[in-house]
Amino acid sequence: MHYYDEHPGRARADGAAEPVPAAPAPASSLRRDPTTGEWVLMAPHRRRRSATGPHCPLCPDAPHEAAEIPGGAYDVAVFDNRYPALGGPAAPGPAHHFGTLADAPAPGRCEVIAYSGDHHTPLARLPRSRVRTVIEAWADRTRELNRLDGVEQVVCFENRGAEVGASLDHPHGQIYAYPWIPDRFARMQETARQARLRGVDCLFCAVLAAEERAGSRIVTRSAHWSAFVPFAARWPFEVHLYARRHVPDLAALTEEERADLAGVYRSVLRRFETVADRPLPYMAVWVQAPARDGRELAHLRAQVFSDHWGSGAVKRMAAGELGAGAFVSETEPERAAEALRRAAVRV
Repeated sequence: MHYYDEHPGRARADGAAEPVPAAPAPASSLRRDPTTGEWVLMAPHRRRRSATGPHCPLCPDAPHEAAEIPGGAYDVAVFDNRYPALGGPAAPGPAHHFGTLADAPAPGRCEVIAYSGDHHTPLARLPRSRVRTVIEAWADRTRELNRLDGVEQVVCFENRGAEVGASLDHPHGQIYAYPWIPDRFARMQETARQARLRGVDCLFCAVLAAEERAGSRIVTRSAHWSAFVPFAARWPFEVHLYARRHVPDLAALTEEERADLAGVYRSVLRRFETVADRPLPYMAVWVQAPARDGRELAHLRAQVFSDHWGSGAVKRMAAGELGAGAFVSETEPERAAEALRRAAVRV
């Protein structure tokens, strides 16, 4: 249990360091798809994970038998997921396993980050100071998890809304420490490596410069951050938030960059609340450098996207997209960016 308090001296009730006993060790494993080379996490025990019920396990006043965060009021708290997709015994990662039907252990870590004790206020509506505290927690856990043996990639992410898979209403996110570089991230790294061989020092710096020159897809920009709808956007609303300095991960940000990020990131999330006729469910993921090899190729950025246009209007993934991997976008990125820029007026 890790508490991130905004002011020193907060008292903790007895048992604050004694969360509800963990669930049995996960029966997770990794299996390799021999036709694509991609690794799939097998975690059937996660069907038993906590869902919204009579008592929210992330609320400070939850009864002890239901509470995930003991000790009463808190600002930001990070703790081990009781039903982790990762977390088996330390073992060689997937890269050491071969064969047509190859499987591997699934070590690593899965943590939950609760943004606040307030059950009803999402991250977009919390004070800027609280968003800054969340950023500090992300950076701290990234730094610490990257040091663990067997961890290859740390990913901070959020699923906001039951429509996109959140099992609890209480505003929270997750932090995964993977024992391999997930396939989409690995493809990004390889694309960046190929670009460097062609003489492009940083692919992502080049993308950022091109988007800023074009201007038509920029949503908001500050001294240290630039948010834009990507040129090849896939989702009804999709924003990529880039650090304007070439920096590998959240832990490497300066104090000034973190303070600036608190305002810009909150602004981006608020636009997802106001751009349509109701707040949009969204998914957010931070793309950071791997823990070890290839860190120089990475460029810190967040991706925030929603599969909703508004009430009842949802992009459904069809066979060509899920089966063939050929994504069809029904969004004009420039028009989506314009709508997100206008949404700031209503923030």
